[in-house]
Amino acid sequence: MTHDLLNVLVLVVSLGVAAQWIAWRMRLPAIVLFLLAGVAVGPVLGFVRPSVDFGDVYRPVVSLCVAVILFEGGLTLRLHEFKEAASGVKRLVSIGAIFAFGLGSLAAKGIGDLDWPVALVFGAIMVVTGPTVIIPLLRQARLNRRTASYLKWEGIINDPIGALAAVLIFQFFVYSGGGDPLDSVLISLGIGSVAAIIIGGGAALLVGWAFRNGYVPEYLKAPSMLAGVLLVFALSNAVQHEAGLLAVTLMGMVLGNLELPNFEEMRRFKEYITILLVSSVFVLLTADLDPVTISHLDWHAIALVASMLIVVRPLSILLATIGADMKWNERLLLSWIAPRGIVAAAVAGLFGPEMLDAGYEDAELLLPLVFAMVLTTVTLHGFTISWLAKRLDLATPDDGVLIVGASPWTTELAQALAKDLNLSVLLVDSSWHRLREARLAGVNVIYGEILSDELQLSLHLNGVNVVLAATSNDAYNALVCRNFAGRLEHDRVFQLPMYAPDEGGNRQKSKAVARPFTGVPAFAENAQYEELWRRHFQDWKFYKTKITEAYSYEDFLSDLPDGSLCIGVLREGKRLTFHAPHAPIKPRPGETVVYYAPKKSGSAEAEARSRSSGRKQKDKDRAQPSPDPAADVVTS
Repeated sequence: MTHDLLNVLVLVVSLGVAAQWIAWRMRLPAIVLFLLAGVAVGPVLGFVRPSVDFGDVYRPVVSLCVAVILFEGGLTLRLHEFKEAASGVKRLVSIGAIFAFGLGSLAAKGIGDLDWPVALVFGAIMVVTGPTVIIPLLRQARLNRRTASYLKWEGIINDPIGALAAVLIFQFFVYSGGGDPLDSVLISLGIGSVAAIIIGGGAALLVGWAFRNGYVPEYLKAPSMLAGVLLVFALSNAVQHEAGLLAVTLMGMVLGNLELPNFEEMRRFKEYITILLVSSVFVLLTADLDPVTISHLDWHAIALVASMLIVVRPLSILLATIGADMKWNERLLLSWIAPRGIVAAAVAGLFGPEMLDAGYEDAELLLPLVFAMVLTTVTLHGFTISWLAKRLDLATPDDGVLIVGASPWTTELAQALAKDLNLSVLLVDSSWHRLREARLAGVNVIYGEILSDELQLSLHLNGVNVVLAATSNDAYNALVCRNFAGRLEHDRVFQLPMYAPDEGGNRQKSKAVARPFTGVPAFAENAQYEELWRRHFQDWKFYKTKITEAYSYEDFLSDLPDGSLCIGVLREGKRLTFHAPHAPIKPRPGETVVYYAPKKSGSAEAEARSRSSGRKQKDKDRAQPSPDPAADVVTS
């Protein structure tokens, strides 16, 4: 039964994006929702049967989508990052990948009872631990920087490596399956590999040259890059069957390492396209699963999946990391966490039918087996990584505050948040002199340019809850916020309000940075850099007050000294949310308000305590109120 193609496309895209949003909202692995959505509209309800609905264009559509996804994987593979990686990461992506491929192939042959060609392709696909799955899990688990880097870079680097290995093995057996002698097969494979290198690498260099020399306008760069990927894929396939996947991956690797100007805009466009394709392709592949083929998965398949989880992965990691600079708890966590994702499923969905057409009967089990691995690993690892990280003491607190720009005021703020509120605070500045006071005060500091490649690579945001850009340069603050808004949610990236005075001292909004390019203005309209300096030297201090049932936020505001600044609220005991004029904080009972106010004299403190005592007497039938704001000084 065929369905209207327009309705199928709309349904698939809508389900994919909806699954992404639900996964973000509920902090669930998106790939699980893709699988459930595809199974529901495909094998269960029969609303979609892509191979029938799309007809002859189904495989080309999937092939093009996989090509773009692999290009994205190659684009994220930065060679200098690999060179600078720790020895543990190098072991994981070299020796570890070899062990994973060899042991996985043996398990597929001996336990899964697959023919050697299909077993080897399965083993190559299982090398892939995709970053599209790993990155959300890292955000969820809040691993420390070192352990998170192992999983992150293993996923990024092994993603194209596993796919390339699968492509080469697939090509070898497809050619040899045609009855060609071995030397002819090797020649064909060599031609395909050389063609992929020349076309993919040459296209990347040509694109880079054209972009650098202004032969392509800015608004056409991203579309041109996407069109170039599709063209390279088609040309390579014309030279040698399935050489296109290798070519586009190499094209991405070369382009990603050319350091082209304004490349972030193109990278962002690529990410949007990839997210849409990943969502749609996974729903399509899942919806096209044949219930009859799924029923062929017997105890061999169950045993194979179990062996991959509890034998192949742990053994690969333990053997590969012998003598590496890795702690035992890190090796133990890595031995368990290895979720497979979009690329594994997409490559299996592409190669399974191709190998079946070439005469390999067991290839019909390739896609169901890979989907079983994807579902099992994402579910088990997604729901155990946080628990295991805490058990192994590898989790980092989710209370981090990143402050960019050292000054007397930010140093005092960092002290207040770190020492007295027990938050994890990191102060970053490119001036060693400006960091001196913070270093002497015991504040955690980083000396360097926050937007440099070095700090961007070394700074992990797993434990950062909120960012504050607080330098004297409004435009620089906006640039910092724009950089971190893509890695954190926009409402967690703040900057000091902008101030562009004219000769008469009046604010000129026309000279301020446009609002879409800035972070959230923090604290109050008048909390500019110069004003905070002035109040600091007037001996203002940071204070905290706990809101209770008896002492409400309205009571707190009525007692607040004139001109005081609300800094933020400490929620759930550890998570700080900065106050913003357009989104004021609304603390609930049990939460702590942090504010900045003039230093109280002894008489003022006594008067404030008296007011608080009177309120306590009036509300004696209610819960005991917290100390008055003026009495709870955060810093001295």
